[in-house]
Amino acid sequence: MIVVTGATGNIGRPLTRALAEAGEQVTAVSRHPAAVPDGVRHVVADLAEPAGLKPALAGAKSLFLLLSGDLHATGANPADIIGEAAASGVRRVVLLSTLGVVTRPFGTTRIAMRALEDTVRDSGLEWAVLRPGGFASNALWWAESVRTQRVVAAPFGDVGVPIIDPADIAAVAAACLLEDRHAGGAYELTGPEVITPRQQAEAIADALGSPVRFHELTREEARAAMAQSMPAELADDTLDILGSPSPAELRVSPAVEQILGRGPRPFSEWAAHNVAAFR
Repeated sequence: MIVVTGATGNIGRPLTRALAEAGEQVTAVSRHPAAVPDGVRHVVADLAEPAGLKPALAGAKSLFLLLSGDLHATGANPADIIGEAAASGVRRVVLLSTLGVVTRPFGTTRIAMRALEDTVRDSGLEWAVLRPGGFASNALWWAESVRTQRVVAAPFGDVGVPIIDPADIAAVAAACLLEDRHAGGAYELTGPEVITPRQQAEAIADALGSPVRFHELTREEARAAMAQSMPAELADDTLDILGSPSPAELRVSPAVEQILGRGPRPFSEWAAHNVAAFR
């Protein structure tokens, strides 16, 4: 049995599907009832209360751990989840971390994630750590404005980073859960090219077959919008990267191709696959 947390999100959904299609028994964990692929067991649980995970972890051999936004906040203690997993007999954990633990290790949220990585390493379990940069799916923040006004509003319009399709993260996670050769691996995951918000707007327009205007937000405007759905510290850390990426944050990683035998998908492919969200 493989347990997937965050199973209804942009990574968890394709990961759950891929594991089920590989013939694995899968338990999908989410905070709320949700549809899951045929043959997948679904358990409603809140990761903020690790003891509530016991029914999901019973009989599990592996765990994919993706933290919700509130578990990145100051005062959260996600290390307890690793303790529950070990006590339940889980043998392997694949942790979704962030590239920021390497590129900006002293931010508050990065310090907390690095501590969780250390907990996983010291747990006595087999482990792998995935460190993606920015997600292509963050463009879904623009879906409503594109649908209603044909506008993408974002800060730092001409500053780019190599964002990654969450489906590629899911494919790497599946490999790490299923293949012993990835035990002890810490993988930086990026897309195939640096792309700016303005270029993302152009790719969405191409997928739609109609013009999309780009409107540049100030940092303050962007922070106010982001803080509605994530801790303010995480919003600030994200904006620091988007506004002034370091050379390490601009580097295109070979890890996806090394693990999957193919290159990561470009943003244009993600936009074409998800164009219905913008119509």
